[in-house]
Amino acid sequence: MPYKCKQHGQLGPSASTLGTMSDTQRDSSAERTDHERDGDHDTIDTDTMKWVSALAAVVALWVIASPFIYESTDAAAWNNTLVGTAIFLLAGYNFVRLSRGELANAGAAALTLLLGLWIVVSPFIMGMGSDELATSTILSGIVIAILSAYNAYTNRKAEAPEHARTRA
Repeated sequence: MPYKCKQHGQLGPSASTLGTMSDTQRDSSAERTDHERDGDHDTIDTDTMKWVSALAAVVALWVIASPFIYESTDAAAWNNTLVGTAIFLLAGYNFVRLSRGELANAGAAALTLLLGLWIVVSPFIMGMGSDELATSTILSGIVIAILSAYNAYTNRKAEAPEHARTRA
């Protein structure tokens, strides 16, 4: 049965054809770089990614709480509460997946990125009620966007760790 290359997704020779390979073919495959031989270049550290998701969820809790700490308009309170809750749920979902040894959902991380960007621009679109709330919202949105972008990018191409693989 042919194997699948982790890096390029191309099928390689089956076990039955390995015996018929010439010595030159074996020698050229032995000259692969350490990067190609490594095999772990497309895997991620799920413990690190778990805490990236957790940090995004904690910052989302701050987004939810901040309109009740600083002076805010009704629109800002609703915006921060609803969008912060959505970010918390999406980041929490990825945290749970990573805690179970699965990969994070790149789509959920990408949606969290978009919501983080909305949090960044929302103070410029609607009145926040105070400069402190506007600054807090912008900074929180930047942190969430960076964490979520990293999470989405890292999980986009990664393979599940050995202990989490369920498919052959």
